[in-house]
Amino acid sequence: MEKLLQNFTELYGSERAELMSKAVAYATEVHKSQKRDTGEPYIIHPRAVAQSLMDMGMDAETVVAGVLHDVVEDGDNVTVDDIKNEFGEDVAFLVDGVTKLTKSGKQVYVTKKQEQTENLRKLFLAIAEDVRVVIIKLADRLNNMRTLEKCTVAKQQRKAKETLDVYAPLAHRFGMGAIKSELEDLSFRYLMPEEFENTRKLVARQQSERMELLKSAMETMKDILAEAGIKAEISGRPKHILSVYRKMARQNTGINEIYDLIAIRVIVESVNDCYAALGVIHATWKPLPGRFKDYIAMPKPNMYRSLHTTLLNASGIPFEVQIRTVEMHRTAEYGIAAHWMYKEGRLQQNFLDKKTNWLRQVLEAKETTEDSKEFVDNILKDFLGEYVFVLTPKGEIIDLPRGSTPLDFAYRIHTNIGHHCQHARVNGAMARLDYKLQTNDVVEIITSNSQVGPSRDWLNVVKTQSAKNKIRQWFKRANRDENIQKGREMLEEAAKRHGQQLQTLSKPEYWNEVLKRHNFSSMDDMYSAIGYGGVSAGQVLHKLMDLYRKEQKLQQMQQRLSEGDREEAKAEKNLPNPNTVVVLGDSGMAVRFGNCCNPLPGDPIVGYITRGRGVSVHRADCTNIKNLSEDEGRMIPVEWSKQRAKFSASVRLQLLDRAGALFEVSKVLTSLNINITDMSSKATGEGYAIVEMTFAVDNTDQLQNIIANLEKVKTVTSVRRIDR
Repeated sequence: MEKLLQNFTELYGSERAELMSKAVAYATEVHKSQKRDTGEPYIIHPRAVAQSLMDMGMDAETVVAGVLHDVVEDGDNVTVDDIKNEFGEDVAFLVDGVTKLTKSGKQVYVTKKQEQTENLRKLFLAIAEDVRVVIIKLADRLNNMRTLEKCTVAKQQRKAKETLDVYAPLAHRFGMGAIKSELEDLSFRYLMPEEFENTRKLVARQQSERMELLKSAMETMKDILAEAGIKAEISGRPKHILSVYRKMARQNTGINEIYDLIAIRVIVESVNDCYAALGVIHATWKPLPGRFKDYIAMPKPNMYRSLHTTLLNASGIPFEVQIRTVEMHRTAEYGIAAHWMYKEGRLQQNFLDKKTNWLRQVLEAKETTEDSKEFVDNILKDFLGEYVFVLTPKGEIIDLPRGSTPLDFAYRIHTNIGHHCQHARVNGAMARLDYKLQTNDVVEIITSNSQVGPSRDWLNVVKTQSAKNKIRQWFKRANRDENIQKGREMLEEAAKRHGQQLQTLSKPEYWNEVLKRHNFSSMDDMYSAIGYGGVSAGQVLHKLMDLYRKEQKLQQMQQRLSEGDREEAKAEKNLPNPNTVVVLGDSGMAVRFGNCCNPLPGDPIVGYITRGRGVSVHRADCTNIKNLSEDEGRMIPVEWSKQRAKFSASVRLQLLDRAGALFEVSKVLTSLNINITDMSSKATGEGYAIVEMTFAVDNTDQLQNIIANLEKVKTVTSVRRIDR
């Protein structure tokens, strides 16, 4: 920690060092008993995050927040208010921004998937309010990915997928090229280890060969630039591994046909030097037609600026040259972080407003989107996916998701322009409103005051979620009474198509669940949302049908347990040995084993007295027993005896869908002397397969040992016990 404090003092001065010293002591105390998966003291992680933030030139408060970023999430009884009282409101906001909802004092009782969605929503909104939150989060995620090797395969896969889906795109969006590339390669390593290793070896060998060919070009370039009086630093820039893999897959080509594995990077002192260097270089090597790009005159929306040109060497082999200033290079590596002036402790506000105006779209999406999942999907699809760059007639660059239309463009410019859009011109010619925009298209929207609002058909035309939300909001406000009537009719029609009577499904308790699920305050709000397309009739109907089926199932189970009918008797199995379970206080009662939860020796168990058939034994966490637990007079304590027997157990595995994956699983079970009695499998269509299998075990310890060994298989992404 002394080195960290020394570096901090050198950058920010002794006056700020006291705050940093206090933060280090605070974090060290909170994390003192915690270890990382690597076995190292946990404090190593926040220290590394703080150092990364200093390397990027962030302000003092951000670095302090980097040291403290996990104290609320991982500490015992540490709150955001505690951080505010100790370190100030600015640091507290940054720490809260990267803290999960469940640990920030904003507890939300939801499923695991919903919890993840709520956490992402909270993160995106915090980023929109203060961009420093994303820089801390990316520094945190990068260090976690660098130290993921000691984690379980399931955790590696989960973290890698989340990184590739959310955090690498965030780094790209904010222009943080170095972090984005490393996050992608680390994710690639854990998601597709074989493909990663094969590509890495190919790239290493080919880059070594290409570097030899480019050495003479780099020497020549250095000499001719010096003769022209241009000071330049020249180096080779290798292409990162996932980018190479994707390019080979996309172009169906081999490594020998990828010529930009190494680009020559020329860093000069000024913008004028960039263009002067380009002229000198083009006078020496023949440029490849159509391969020159001027990102200085027209920067990318993520702030990237550089000149790119592709040349032919004496052997006719193409190679790329990138020319930029020192400031441009720093921006290409660190993006928005490069423009944070730690010496003054503030951001260049005009620059931030100009380059991150898409964040205002995030806040606008918050206002027009009530559902958290929909809000997060909007961000991931509209702002963090693949996009095209189109231009306004005045030359302003607008980025839109690939597949966007002139209507999406209109709504991105302004909501009212979208609502009153009548025609569109693309590159000077009239274009259909469903035309798919291409990069470099110049788009002009023609509006009309006689256009009173959007058409419902536009919901099928627009690509962006934000445009869909704005159209739905218009219909929501404009035609509420009509929407309520239309929504009621749509729901009734949907019920008829499924052979259901809406009246049968219309219980007050059902409706309360539906309203709560979709954040509606009244039935009219729900019908209106169905009418204007905010929620589908199918979503509401399926929830009603699901609630109805669950109630019917519970009633049937209560009837079976109370009347002791034959169907329930068939659904139960006699234990292999009646002495494996002891009924406390009544050893003479017959014992049966309910197959709804398949308890194993080691599981906490309870007994339920049936009529005429003795005691039915269930796991203590069995849903069926929980639903009937109010009938306390028929519950009886039971426990496992020391008698040994074999029991049926089932697990569900998620595998990478590739040849030999199931064979690896079978080898593990064979080595454990486990005999599979039943198995089924199906592909998910997303690169994974789901396998369910049943086998005989002695107890829960043996089952946990089997699960632990299966989790070690490289192709297995998750394993869990199930009831079959």
